[in-house]
Amino acid sequence: MTVGSGAVPLGRPYAWLWSSSALSNLADGVLKVALPLVALRFTDSPTLIAGLGVALSLPWLLFSLPAGALADRWDRRRSMLWANVVRGGVVVALGTAFAVGAGNLWMLYAAAVIIGSTETLYDTSAQSILPQLVPTAGLDRANGRLQAAELTTNQFIGPPLGGLLAASGAALSFATPAGLWLVAVGALWMVRGNFRIERTGSPVTLREDIAEGLRFLWSNPVLRVLAAMTGAFNLATSAAFAVFVLYAVGPASVLHLEGAAYGALLASTAAGAVVGALFAGQAVARIGRSASLLIAICTGALFVGAPAVTSNVWLVGGVFVLGGLGMAFWNVVTVTLRQRIAPARLLGRVNSGYRLLAWGTMPIGAALGGLIGEAWGLRAVFAIMAVLTLCLLVGLIWVTDRHIAEAEEAAEQAAS
Repeated sequence: MTVGSGAVPLGRPYAWLWSSSALSNLADGVLKVALPLVALRFTDSPTLIAGLGVALSLPWLLFSLPAGALADRWDRRRSMLWANVVRGGVVVALGTAFAVGAGNLWMLYAAAVIIGSTETLYDTSAQSILPQLVPTAGLDRANGRLQAAELTTNQFIGPPLGGLLAASGAALSFATPAGLWLVAVGALWMVRGNFRIERTGSPVTLREDIAEGLRFLWSNPVLRVLAAMTGAFNLATSAAFAVFVLYAVGPASVLHLEGAAYGALLASTAAGAVVGALFAGQAVARIGRSASLLIAICTGALFVGAPAVTSNVWLVGGVFVLGGLGMAFWNVVTVTLRQRIAPARLLGRVNSGYRLLAWGTMPIGAALGGLIGEAWGLRAVFAIMAVLTLCLLVGLIWVTDRHIAEAEEAAEQAAS
């Protein structure tokens, strides 16, 4: 089987999907910054401000599995359309409330929960619809371009735009993402066709649907090991970056950075990730999936471990660029593998189960980072997490190019 995406045309429907995704992620980037900035008008409590981030992300732990089951039951395009309509409607209502002077902190919390919940359905459906739009040989390139657009809009353009809009007024900071989601709905509307997976057999409950997806994920050695490896890597990065601000910012820190320089340093990771996402398809075609994952692990170890051995901010920034590039390689390879290996009727549930395992470790990692930092110092956090990341190399024993090819061949035979 040819791994590379070559010059396989991605098609006009993919272009509309790409445009819709870019607009949706720009709205996300604006809102994630605007919400806490607007909340500062009502409270200066660190707990209450941080709680908005929890309200946005907690639905991934609570609703990701049902969202995956629904993505396999419903038309995936329609699910994405309704998710954006709901998100846009919520922020329109929020902006209206603030425009007439009726807004408050608890409205921000309610909006964050609803937006985070609909995001689980949108993102799961978006990853699951791609194999229905793009030829299998083009999935690497399609995923890479989508990820590059998401990173650029969500991390580069969205946050500063959100800060600028929040300074101009709460109503405008909410009207803008609402308008972006509305335009995203229009772009996705141009993707024509039926994207509901036909189901056979007797009707089953949502719980049985979820269990079937989890069984498939657990029974497939390649996907199972990759989910565990991703969870471990996310634990390591969450631990390191839960305390990195203490290492980097302020006169008492090691790097002695101010806020703007700290933001630029973190942006170097996103810059590397954008480059990596654009070239991941070519890298996979040249060196294979397993070698691409090897690069991601090694650059990931440097990424979390560099602050343990150097206080040179330029060197740290360079390593962060490499770390972002490696993470993009990892994401493109693993997302594409799920799309190729999981049956179409199970893809939503496999995606959501994988994400639950991969992302569920992040709060644990953040807590570990704090505990280790308190006990042994900040450099110990970075060193320990670098060692943990290098331990992921063991997983490549089960994720070789041969094992990947066998899993893909088995999936093709089961589908035929």
